[in-house]
Parts: sequence; C-alpha cells; structure tokens
Amino acid sequence: MNSIALLIILSGYLAVLFYIAHWAEKKGNSKWTNNPYVYTLSLAVYCTAWTYYGSIGVAADSGLSYLPIYLGPIIIAPSWILILRKIIRISRVNKISSIADFISLRYGNSRFLGAIVTVICLTGIIPYISLQLKAISETFHVVTKTATSSLILNDTTTYVAVALALFASYYGTRYVDASEKRKGIVTAVAMESVLKLVFFVIIGVYVTFFVFDGFDDIYQKASLLDHFKEKNTIGGLPQAINWFLLCVLSMFAIFLLPRQFQVSVIENNRENHINTAVWLFPLYLLLFNIFVYPIAWGGNILFDGKNVNSDTYSLLIPQLFDEKTLTVMVFLGGFSAAISMIVVSSIGLSTMITNNILIPYNLLGKLKSEDSVSSKSILNSRKIGIFSLIILSYFIYRFFGLDYNLVSIGLVAFVIISQLAPAFFGALFWRRGSRLGAVYSILVGFAICIYTLLIPYAIGISNSSSNFISEGFMGFHLLKPFQLFGLDYLQPVPHALFWSLLFNSVTYFAVSVSFKGNYRERNYAEMFVDINKYITNHEDAFIWKGTAYRNDIEKVLIRFLGEERTKRAMNIFNVKYNVDKNIELADARLIKFAENLLTGHIGTASARILISSVVKEEKITLPEVLKILEESKENIIINKKLTETSNELKEITAKLQNANASLMIKDKQKDEFLDTVTHELRTPITAIRAASEILHDDDEIPEELKKQFLQNIISESDRLNRLIDKILDLEKFETGKQTINPSKNNLVATVEKSIEPLQQLIRNKSITIHIESKDKINAYYDEDRIVQVVTNLLSNAIKFCPDSEGLITIQIIEKDNFIHTFVHDNGKGINPNDFEAIFEKFYQSTNQNIKKPVGSGLGLAICKQIIDHHKGKIWAQPSIKGACIVFTLPKNKNIEL
Repeated sequence: MNSIALLIILSGYLAVLFYIAHWAEKKGNSKWTNNPYVYTLSLAVYCTAWTYYGSIGVAADSGLSYLPIYLGPIIIAPSWILILRKIIRISRVNKISSIADFISLRYGNSRFLGAIVTVICLTGIIPYISLQLKAISETFHVVTKTATSSLILNDTTTYVAVALALFASYYGTRYVDASEKRKGIVTAVAMESVLKLVFFVIIGVYVTFFVFDGFDDIYQKASLLDHFKEKNTIGGLPQAINWFLLCVLSMFAIFLLPRQFQVSVIENNRENHINTAVWLFPLYLLLFNIFVYPIAWGGNILFDGKNVNSDTYSLLIPQLFDEKTLTVMVFLGGFSAAISMIVVSSIGLSTMITNNILIPYNLLGKLKSEDSVSSKSILNSRKIGIFSLIILSYFIYRFFGLDYNLVSIGLVAFVIISQLAPAFFGALFWRRGSRLGAVYSILVGFAICIYTLLIPYAIGISNSSSNFISEGFMGFHLLKPFQLFGLDYLQPVPHALFWSLLFNSVTYFAVSVSFKGNYRERNYAEMFVDINKYITNHEDAFIWKGTAYRNDIEKVLIRFLGEERTKRAMNIFNVKYNVDKNIELADARLIKFAENLLTGHIGTASARILISSVVKEEKITLPEVLKILEESKENIIINKKLTETSNELKEITAKLQNANASLMIKDKQKDEFLDTVTHELRTPITAIRAASEILHDDDEIPEELKKQFLQNIISESDRLNRLIDKILDLEKFETGKQTINPSKNNLVATVEKSIEPLQQLIRNKSITIHIESKDKINAYYDEDRIVQVVTNLLSNAIKFCPDSEGLITIQIIEKDNFIHTFVHDNGKGINPNDFEAIFEKFYQSTNQNIKKPVGSGLGLAICKQIIDHHKGKIWAQPSIKGACIVFTLPKNKNIEL
C-alpha cells in the first residue's frame, strides 16, 4: 500500500482519537463514558503490540508458550472483588495518584521509597515503550513494503511519536490533581480496545475459515511441519514450573504495571464496576487468544522455508492474498494496541517523576519558601514529563536498535516491575511490614534481576563468547546468570523471576521483623490493612501529636487549591467532623485532611513534608501508637454500635409512626363505621316503630294498608337481622369460633344460585350479567359461605354499575390446584391505593355513585375471612374499566397454601 495513503489513514485515525477524548471530557459523567464496560475495556490496555503481534510470533516459534501471560490475569481476576476493591478504597480516601504514591504512603510517606519505585518503573517501562514504537515502525514498512530510513525526518514513527506525545501531554494533564479521572483518555483507550479486538478476530476468522478450511485443516497441515510435536507439548515438570512462574509473573503484572494501576485504580469511578470487570476482562483475553494459534500456524504453513518475521504473520497473510483493506485494518488494530500502552504508561510515569522525584528532590525547597511554584508550573512539568518520556523512548528505539522481540522485552519489563510485589502486597495484608524492609527488598530484588537478566540481555543471550554467561562471574559456575546456584532447568525469564523474588521476599520479611518501623508506618499499616473500618472517617485513624494552626494550613492549601476550593474543602471538613470554624488550633484529623488534598497535586511524600513545615510535630513512641490505635478501634466499634442503634431506633420510630397513622385511620374508620351502623340500626327500628304506632293507634286502618305496614315491619326486621348477623359472623371468624363445612361442589351452579335472589335488582338497573365458564367446574368449599361471598361481590358490583348499560362479567377458570373466580363490573373502579384496604373492617369506598357511602363496611372483610378459611386468596386487581375482584378456592380437600 502507498505510504502517503497509509499516513492519511493514520492521521484520520489519530484525529478521531482526539475527538473522542475531547467529547468524553465534555460529557463528564455521562453514561457513555462512566460505565462498567468502558472501565473494563480500558483494562485491556494490558493487551499491547506484544499481544497483537508478539503472541503470534511466540506461538509460531514455540507453540503454547504464549498462554501463561494470559492465564495469570484470568486466574487472578476473581480476586479483584476483594484485592482490587481494597486497593481502590485505599487510593480513593488518600487521593493516591500512582503506584509509587501508594507504596510510599503505606511505609510512612517515604520520599526515598517513592523515588526507588519510580526508578524501577522507568527502568522497566521506557524500553518497552520503545518496543511499541518499533512495532509501529516495522509494521508500517511491512504494510507499505518500504525500507526503513536512517533519517529521522523520513521515519513515519517520528511523527507518530510526536502526535502521541502531544495527545498524552494535553489530555493526560487536564487537572493539576493527578488523582482526578481522565475520562477522555479512558474512553479513547476503551474504544481502541474494541477496535483491536474486532480487527484481530476478523483476521483470525479470515485465516481460519477463508484461507484454510477451519481449525482442523490448519492442524492437519501444521502437523506435517518439522518440530510441530516438540513445539506443541507442555513438557514435563520443568516446563510446568516455567509455566507456573510465568503465570505468577503475569498475575503480578496485572496489579503492578503503571498502566494497569492507572486504569484499574486511579481511573476507577465506582467500585461496583469491578463486578463487571471480573468476568468481562477474562472473556476479552479469551476472545483475543482464540485465533492466535490458527494465525501463527497458518503463517508457518504459508511461509514455510521463507525468511519472514513470525510476529507479522497477521499482516503478511492478508497481504499475500492481496487483501489491502484487511491488511490496513489489522495494522490499525496493532497501532491501537501500541499507542494505548504508550499514552497510559507515559501519563502514569510522568506523574511518578513529578510527584516522587522532581518535587520532593528539587522543587520542595521553593514550595517551603513560598517561591513561585504554582499549580500551573506543576502541570507544565507533567506535560514536559509525558512529552519527554515518549520522545526519549523514540530515541532509544532509533539509536539502540533493541534487537529483541516484543515478547522478550515485555517479559523483562514484567520481571523488573514484579520486584514491587512483596512491598505492595505486604502493604495490603501485613501490619509488620516496614519501610526499611520495603527499600532493601526492592533494591536486592532489582540487583538480582540486573545480574540474572539485564546484564545478559545487554551482552546478548546468544553471545557464546561471553565468559560471564557461559562460565559465571569470575569463573564461578554457581554464579552463571542463567543457572544461578546450579538451577539449570528454568528459562531465563522464569529463572530471573524465581531468584529475584526469593531474595526480595526473604529480605522484606527478615528486615521488617528485625527492624520495627516508626509510628507513622504502623499508623498507615493499620489504615491500609483495615481500610474497611476507616473508610468513612479515615482522618479519625490518623495519629499525630503536636501544635498546628488552621491559618497556616489554609495558606498552604490556598497556594495549590485556590481560595475558593480551600474554603469549600474546609467547610466540608467542619461539617463532617462538627468542628467550629473559629477554632485556631488544628488537630490530627485536619493534618490528614490537608495532606490528602495536597497528595494529588504533589504526591504523598511531598504533601507530608510541606504540611510538616508549617506545624510542630512531637515524636510518638510505638506503645503510644498502639494504645491510640486500640482506642481508635474501640471508638470505631462504639460508633458503629451507636450508628446501628440509631438506625434501629429510626426504624422503630418509623414503624411506630406508621402504626400510629394506621391506628388513626382505623379510629376514623371505626367512627365512620359506628356512625353507619347506628344509622343502619336506627333506620329499620324507626320504620318498625312508626308502622307499629300506626297499627296500635288506628283501629280503623284499612286491611290492605295494615298488611303493607306489617310487611314493612317484617322486611325491616330482616334487614336488622342481616346487619347483626354480619357483625356476629365477623366476630366469630376473627376469634376462630366460626367453622366451615367444605365439600365438593359445582362452582358454576353455586354462582348461578347466588345470582337468582338478585335478579330483581339486576333488572331494576338494566344490568347484563355474563358468565364465562365451562358447564361444570368442581371445587372444595362450604356452599352456603361461598354463596355469601358471591352475593356480596355481586351486590357491590350492582351498586357500582352505571345506571345504563351496566355489565357484570363472572369468569371461572382452573389454574394448577385452584379455581380462580373473577367478578368484573364496568363501574367507576377502585383506586389502586385501596386494593388492600377494601378488605379491612370498617372500610367503605368513597368512589361510589352516591354522595354518602352505602353499607356497613363489613361485607368484603367477611368475604376475606371466609376465603382465608377455605385456604384460598381474595384480592382486587387492576382493570381497564371498572373493578375486578378475584378469589381462589382449592380443587381438592388436601391442598395446602
């Protein structure tokens, strides 16, 4: 492909990246930029050009050896729920901005330790950034079929490096507080992760199913090649140990690589995003590795006997078949994998350089003396740092060649970074770990790493003329760098990892046990190990003794935060801890609060030194620290219990308030009920008395009129009797005195029987009744009682139907072991808020067709008691028009709820 055309495509791609980053920054907390999927995809910055190209080269040259680097993260991912969540919490409450800050803070804000961690990271990562640039350059020339130019200005990678340096330095330093979230960078990296996976899967599918006829076809043809069997066996115990150590190496890398710490911890917006990452990230790695093997051995088949770089098979195969578009897509995927690593790594390293080397060892004097070191100058130093790191990496690639492949340099970087593991994980789980233990362990481990790996790589692994490699230091065979102390069955990288971590770990534990840390180390050890106890009010756990004034601390904060932000921060502190703003003296909580505010700007060590310069601290003995910590624990437990008791009291108060409100409603319903019952009782009694008086006082009353009065007396007496029966029925049901006599009956016949006495009322209102059911549906119930239920429901339906075109539908259906009966009318319906209340005593609907509620308010309450005694249920359900009451009855005698 033409170089100019590919450059135009690359320029367009970089422009899209700039746009996405700019859009994400403007969107802020949009769901498109702040979600668990963007977070998880940003973690895929782990998959660099090493994954995209190097894994194919390893698979082609040595079979399955590429797998351990991906198995480690997949195995360790479930532990993120506990370990990564703990790291995120510690980092969030302490405003940590890098792994160097994290380790130095745990060991007493050690400036020296922070600098050592920074140097270790720089040593491991800068050459690896150079390899990413080399990968971009080489693959560009593969795609364009051009030769590498010795002139810098003719090298495409020069312009790519400059563009990336500008992009990272601009979007990576948007905030002076390095612990702030860089949504633009994270969103751009997430998009690149999608593209590199999609393009890799596309080339995998193409090679597997279009160039070849599936996985079996590749396997059959590859098995005919020389050394296929030897390359594709795991081997015996020595090889298994090599695999195990490589898995351990990659487990450490997923936590400790600066780029991984940056995206997984610093850029984490919400802890619950981890819940998605624990399954989606391993799935991402699995998808990426499905087609590594087919592409690698497909390339071996197609280029058998040809001198080509196996790392570039994913480009050479589509190029062989003149698939230009596919070739460019694959190139863009590899380009994405490389630049995402370069950008994120350079941001993390720049923050470490500024906060752990430049400020503590250079600018701190100016900060103390109130010279002109502003937030802007700190931002500019980070911009320069990012730009310089990328350009430095470019010059290393240009002038030192880096003859090793992607995987070998990547593994070396992993081994160097893994020297932080004992100090890092000890910080999380071991209170006794000390600053001296961390410092000496890292230095010893790094020294072993230099001896067993870096020096041999610098000399050249295959350099047979080197006595150092072949015979050992000064001719001592036990000191051979690749067979240290006679251990001769490990490969160079696992060998270096084993010895360096062994000496590293032993030194860490031995020194930590032998030399106790100072009070601040022990203080932070407690806060790190038991972060869940101190997550809410972590300033309470900070131990400090001395004299400090709020005004002095505020002056320091104003220099970095500005007057308005400082004022707002102090107000938050005052409210959080109920502190009077007029108090002049500062306590330990304010010291810690101020250090946290400065940490994101200048790093943990510099923040401590700067705050210490304006306060007078007194030394505290270790026994005092332990006593204070014990008191702090007790206070936390007491506060927790008080909080729990307070919450319980709140719940009880809420329940009492609800109960009181319910009682008031019940009392109101009772009053309404008594008023209604009094009215209901008075009406028939008044009618009976009036008719009786007329019959008593007038002997000459006509016979016909006398019969009418006597009939009124009888009907009103019946009405009075029914009301009394209802009250007595309800009382019997509630006290358990009422019994039912269920038997097997035809429910359809029972419903028809219930309708018959109501026919006159139905005709009076011109209501249509429709029954939807089979002719016979048997259920197990007391027929008299169910007649009472149906009659009550129908009476209510009749009462609430409109004066014209009234419709009542009764539907009876079988569902499982119960018969469901639906009584539906087309009246005004029931308020959904009253669906449960209508079955309570004294309740009367206010949604009736007449002004005053009609009835005693006992009908549905009695219905509920009857249905409950039948082991059924009764409820109101939503209806498009009118009301719908449903009740269930068991089909058989032995049905239980």
